[in-house]
Amino acid sequence: MPSNLRVVIAMSGGVDSSVAAALLVEQGYQVIGMMLRLWSEAGHEDENRCCTPDAMVQARSVAAILGIPFYAIDAQKIFRDTVVQSFIDGYRRGDTPNPCLVCNRLVRWGNLYARARALDAEFLATGHYARIQQDQEGCYQLVKGVDPTKDQSYVLYMLNQEQLSHTLLPLGSLTKAQVRQLARQYNLPVAEQSESQDLCFLASEDYRSFLARHAPEVYQPGPIINRQGETLGNHNGLAHFTIGQRKGLGLSSREPLYVLEKDLSQNALIVGVQEELGGLEFTAGDINWTTGTAPDGPIRAQVKIRYKGREVWAEVIPLQDRSACVILDHPLRDITPGQAAVFYHGDIVLGGGIIQA
Repeated sequence: MPSNLRVVIAMSGGVDSSVAAALLVEQGYQVIGMMLRLWSEAGHEDENRCCTPDAMVQARSVAAILGIPFYAIDAQKIFRDTVVQSFIDGYRRGDTPNPCLVCNRLVRWGNLYARARALDAEFLATGHYARIQQDQEGCYQLVKGVDPTKDQSYVLYMLNQEQLSHTLLPLGSLTKAQVRQLARQYNLPVAEQSESQDLCFLASEDYRSFLARHAPEVYQPGPIINRQGETLGNHNGLAHFTIGQRKGLGLSSREPLYVLEKDLSQNALIVGVQEELGGLEFTAGDINWTTGTAPDGPIRAQVKIRYKGREVWAEVIPLQDRSACVILDHPLRDITPGQAAVFYHGDIVLGGGIIQA
């Protein structure tokens, strides 16, 4: 039993992190619970989904039941300066950003990970549904969770060898149903808690209203045009739209029209018919290879471009500037700048980066 190994578990007051903490205690680790106090907009300080007062009470209650120390950590500034700002800046660039990726990279496995290591904790643990294993050479691998409906390896592609070697993911070999059953067995008050898919700092508000206050320039009206440059109508701000969107364009056409891309230079929304949608090739930047080293040349991999998207086969060509060219075997219709492209070999995550163009 690892009774001498200290682990910091990131707690949220939800069922996943609570069961992860209980499993670690049962396995004999010296467990410390930590909850991040994240930023919320002025006037909504108590509404961030990840750290509401109710969630804080639940997390403290679970820690007390498990007999582990619990600390609330103020991470409001770093969260606002990194996660929220990158969300705003992404829409200013015409992207559709995924703030959870930034949070994992800079807040959980940045700020919280550093705090855990400063406390002489051997590991940071979370309630993510993914696994970590070592190959025959001792290289750490990030692997999909066994529950395909809950697998979260996509949002952890940025972890490096040092981080993987000091991370525990206790839920990776469990299904969600098994986790809820364990919560009942441990008599945890969060066993039946529902899940939310909203961005935590929006407090269930529509992201458009948030952007209207913090980046009103993204809602400048402009033309809607087709590939031939013909003006078909007008839009009320590029941030209202995402690649592949069909509804809400406000256009009358014999054939359904879809958003093909955004042209910031003209503040134009470019639309077209379904046959024009999608592509076979894109570039991803800020690539992280989980082994720590980029492949020597092109590789075959399965690529996922959305958290809930399907994987498709592609050739991934590493480039010099921590980017990669991805050439798909079959076109995808929703290649969206700002989202992640994650590369897999079977269940193993090879790496990933942010779609640029």
